[in-house]
Order: sequence, then structure tokens, then C-alpha cells
Amino acid sequence: MYAPGLPPTAPRRVPGRAWIVSMRVLFILIAVCSLGFLLWAPLLRLAFVRRRALDWWAAGAGFVFTCVVIAVLGRNEPEVEADGLDNVFIALQLLVLAAVCVYYLVADVRFHARLTGKGAGLPHQGAGYAYVTTVPVPTPPYGQPQPYPPHPGQQQPYPLPLTRCPQPEDARPAPPQRIDQVRAELDELSDYLRKEEGR
Repeated sequence: MYAPGLPPTAPRRVPGRAWIVSMRVLFILIAVCSLGFLLWAPLLRLAFVRRRALDWWAAGAGFVFTCVVIAVLGRNEPEVEADGLDNVFIALQLLVLAAVCVYYLVADVRFHARLTGKGAGLPHQGAGYAYVTTVPVPTPPYGQPQPYPPHPGQQQPYPLPLTRCPQPEDARPAPPQRIDQVRAELDELSDYLRKEEGR
């Protein structure tokens, strides 16, 4: 019941921009230079990076599609001319290759933008922090409209009041007067009880 909870997880480390861009270029080149026979490679990398079930299914579907295309295109002898079915599958493979490249780039860019906090209007967050620090906004007098809190980096509509932080000597509480009163009442009660026992 009172067991310790899960240990805090370390924030996900974001690789450098050069590494991210080089991985995008490399996996797009792998898919394009193989003429679409390795179009599942960028999808597999995306599944490893984003760790979503949809990406794993997409990588598996890309691999199965490639196997079907290889089986259809490899059914004829090398000397036999390509028929209409071969032309349809070649066009379909090139179309799927283009769709996979666009999907991979868009998904990877959005994922890393969300990871670094630079996309979708989010303020930039430092590494390891999952929230934005806020500054308390003083409440205006009653009857005046209350402004929305400003965005980070925007000027405050009115200055914030300065408050003094307590020093160590200020932090010590003053001796309570109630304790002295209770002590005096207890002394009176014990005197009374002694008198009653003496009767």
C-alpha cells in the first residue's frame, strides 16, 4: 500500500539537428536508390523513433507490399517482355514510394518539432523540462477587467510588485503567547487537584 512509486523517468534526449537531417536524407536515399524495393526502411526507422503501433503496422505493410511487387515482377522469364500487369505494378510501386517519402518526412519533422517544443506554436522548452514556468500575474482591483496572462517573452501590461524573500532570521516563528496561558491554567488545575486530595 505504501510502496514507493515508479522511479522518475529520464527525459528523452533529443539528438542534434545535423544528426536528424542526415538520418532523413539517408533513409530517403535508401528508399529512392533501391527503386522502392526498400521503401519500408524509412517506415521502420519512424517506428523505432516514434514507438507507435500505427508506424509498426505501416512498416509491416510496406514490407509485405514490396514482397508482393517482387513476386509479381519476378514471375516472368528475363527474356519475356513485360506485360500490362508489370507496368501497373511498377507505376504503383513508384507512387507508393513517393507517398512513403512524403509521409516519412512530414511525420519525422512533426515528431522532432514536438519533441523540442519548436512546433505548433509551443514555446521553446529547455532540455529535460516538460512544462513552461509561469510568472504570477497580480489581480487588478475589483470591477476592472482582468487581462489574459501574457505569452512568454511578451511585456507585462503593468509591473509586478516586488516582494521581499524571507531571510533565515525572519523564518523563525515568534514565541506563541497561547502556550504561556495554557501553562498557567495547567498550574492552577494541578494546585486545585492537590488541594482536593488533601481534604
